Amino acid sequence: MTQTEPDKQLLHLVFGGELETVDGLTFRDLDALDLVGIYPNYASAYRVWKQKAQQSVDNAHMRYFIVHMHRLLDPETDTARTD
Repeated sequence: MTQTEPDKQLLHLVFGGELETVDGLTFRDLDALDLVGIYPNYASAYRVWKQKAQQSVDNAHMRYFIVHMHRLLDPETDTARTD
């Protein structure tokens, strides 16, 4: 039996909010940001991001984002996406 190494946590934050302009990155109200959650890998963060983005499709100013927190916490982390 071979010993397997557990998957390394690659934390991702999903959040969203209304932007001042549809082509900008400035939020209308920082207090109203939707902090959806922190996820252990890109694949799970992507599933939640997609769901939240689809729920807000009627609001052109609403945008959701995925932040690769593992890159902020450990800049030496491999930048290859692991789904």
